[in-house]
Amino acid sequence: QEDLPLEYVRKVLGGDKLIGISTHNAEQAREAEAAGADYIGFGPLFPTTTKDAGPHLGTERLRQTLSAVALPVLAIGGITIDTLGEAMQAGADGVAVISAVLSAPDPGAVARDLIKRISTVGSTTNR
Repeated sequence: QEDLPLEYVRKVLGGDKLIGISTHNAEQAREAEAAGADYIGFGPLFPTTTKDAGPHLGTERLRQTLSAVALPVLAIGGITIDTLGEAMQAGADGVAVISAVLSAPDPGAVARDLIKRISTVGSTTNR
């Protein structure tokens, strides 16, 4: 919510780039959609140590956000091989992962495992 305004970023990057806006609730997601975002980042879904993003929001608020917008919603915050299924089953269209990959002894193996798990679990979103 402290990033550059979407309209400014769109002018700098042009209309052919995908731009997402991080949100923490359905109202912010609706505002991001109305402003012209291409996708929504929602979180932190689970507890995370990557950055101080505030308290984790949980899957119920993710579901509320999913039902508020037509844009793809990516879950972020505390996504690991253990929490990925819960995020996808709650309806996330995708996930953003940082520390689970970067803190692993073999980041490539973890990334492959996450991709494999995503294709197995999939999203339950029927929007």
